[in-house]
Amino acid sequence: MTMHRTTRIKITELNPHLMCVLCGGYFIDASTIVECLHSFCKMCIVRYLETSKYCPICDVQVHKTKPLLNIRSDKTLQDIVYKLVPGLFKNEMKRRRDFYADHPSVDATNGSNEDRGEVADEDKRIIADDEIISLSIEFFDQNKFDSKDGEEKDTTKEVNVKRYLQCPAAMTVMHLRKFLRSKMDIPCTFQIEVMYEDEPLKDYYTLMDIAYIYTWRRNGPLPLKYRVRPGCKKMKLTSPRDDMTGGRRPDTESDSSSDKPNSPTAAAAPSTSSSLPSPSTPVQSPRPNFPHISTLNGVSAKVGHNGQTPFSSKVCKTSHNGSNSLG
Repeated sequence: MTMHRTTRIKITELNPHLMCVLCGGYFIDASTIVECLHSFCKMCIVRYLETSKYCPICDVQVHKTKPLLNIRSDKTLQDIVYKLVPGLFKNEMKRRRDFYADHPSVDATNGSNEDRGEVADEDKRIIADDEIISLSIEFFDQNKFDSKDGEEKDTTKEVNVKRYLQCPAAMTVMHLRKFLRSKMDIPCTFQIEVMYEDEPLKDYYTLMDIAYIYTWRRNGPLPLKYRVRPGCKKMKLTSPRDDMTGGRRPDTESDSSSDKPNSPTAAAAPSTSSSLPSPSTPVQSPRPNFPHISTLNGVSAKVGHNGQTPFSSKVCKTSHNGSNSLG
């Protein structure tokens, strides 16, 4: 069974698709030739076509007499460049404002606000890596989401409390999940899913990715939700080392390898998740700290239909050889 792995691509690997071959810099006012679809900076290609009628890359004829007629502004490509290259849009807007401030005689009334450099990052929806994003996080109520008629149910009268956070745009969903697990004392036998509306988000998504994918327009905090589910069982083959030591593994495990108490990842980096109770300390019920566990998806704190005992009745011990055994 193959697992899908995501790899991050460096911006230098995309440079051939984002840079102008005439000036060697990133596209500014990207313009594309209609005949061959090669793109350049607007100023660069206009100057080049003053002395030539052929494409600088493939040498195709742009136009017989008026090559400027076969050039189109490519706003989609320019938006991609601005979003991928950090600080490029802000620096370009500053350069344009400084230019018109130093040359007041130049008439810029016919140009747009972007031509004059009067567009802010918020209006262009450009987000930087170090920018602080405000977000709200609340519990995902499936019953409330399924009620399309808007009728309020007075059975529980529970109000989901929204929490507001300010986080860097480069923070990932995995960091937010770990924060929720540590803050709310959620056991490792339960999974946490961060969602946008009713769609679960990938762990490697950053807040910047979420804002771009779901077209967040900064008209309020980024609305996120979460839900908690029982951890799924994972079948594991018994290794010869386990047979020799006689150690047994717990039946239920967390979905994330970073939440396992004996995983190499947890040993290398400190985990923010709450530790499992020790045999010397009494096991506390998670109801005061996390009230949604007992009512989520029909799972209660008692024994389930399949006879499986809940997490509060199982205690993990660690033997001297590093293997886990049930107490």
